[in-house]
Amino acid sequence: MKTLFSFILTFYSFIGFSQTSQEIVNISNEFLLTLSEDEKKEVLRDFNDSLRTKWTNLPIGLAKRPGKKFGDLSDEAKIKFHEVLTTIFSSQGYLKTTSIMQLDDMLNARVDEAIEKNLIKKENIPKIKALDWDYNNYFISIWGNPNLQIPWSIKFEGHHLSINLTIIKEKISFTPMFVGADPALIPSTKHVGLRVLSKEEDYGIKLINSFDESQQKIATLSQEVPKDIITNPSNNQRITEYQGIKANALTKDQKKILMLLIKEFINNLEYEKSNKYLLEIEEKGLDEIYFAWIGSYKKREPNYYIINGPNFIIEYDNTGNHIHSIWREKDNDFGEDLLRTHHINHKH
Repeated sequence: MKTLFSFILTFYSFIGFSQTSQEIVNISNEFLLTLSEDEKKEVLRDFNDSLRTKWTNLPIGLAKRPGKKFGDLSDEAKIKFHEVLTTIFSSQGYLKTTSIMQLDDMLNARVDEAIEKNLIKKENIPKIKALDWDYNNYFISIWGNPNLQIPWSIKFEGHHLSINLTIIKEKISFTPMFVGADPALIPSTKHVGLRVLSKEEDYGIKLINSFDESQQKIATLSQEVPKDIITNPSNNQRITEYQGIKANALTKDQKKILMLLIKEFINNLEYEKSNKYLLEIEEKGLDEIYFAWIGSYKKREPNYYIINGPNFIIEYDNTGNHIHSIWREKDNDFGEDLLRTHHINHKH
């Protein structure tokens, strides 16, 4: 019965996945039609440009981005790009993306409040303002031409956000996908209490606290909480070693929490696409996934976790009230594995 269910799920996932690839092509071309010729020159890039496979989560003031600034688009183009995002993402993923953008304006409001209360030294104010946090300071670039014949990709990036899609015919790679939040919980201003990345924290805390003492001992690594995710853009290190507790040592209820945590990352994608990835996890086996933890078992205290599976890695780092997180497909960031297969099958 399970085999039949998996076959049906695979069949419909494949059909839906192919259709959504075409939908992304269509909506991306519709977006391009809203741009002037000069704007297209900023947005459209060579697929083979090395910048396509570089990413950063730093503010624009510290790291310039290729492409066209979202804030400089016409209203028509902005509306159409929002349609690009709602085609790629589920409502969950879309709201996280746009909320992360809005967090920059909320961060500015907190800075202005602190300046008014003389909580920031005057000599530091220009440095903070130069970081250029702003809802408008996110950049759109398209590498190659949107179609289903040859490879192309979309990058949407700015402070605490890096979205990277690579599309080759009906196949899509969505990683690396970085989302962050600063502050993780807004402590003041009219937005006090808002948490954009809430369940990434809550489910992680719930899982580690569901473990008994012996399980926690296996899962918890004896080192300081990293100041960033280990596979951050400035670090060439790849995580190859499995650490922590293996899922086959978890109870049925603990496995359910682990799966909720994994889904919190993957369900950011539109249903058909997230369903494909979740099916792959099921086929590889939940029991083959490792979960490791560093730091406090309490909310809003420094902690870190990694979920390391046969074909994916999820990293989460919270320095207290500042979250960085990433989901990556192993050997397929920026469509690396898809491109390898494509070049084997198509002589250029």
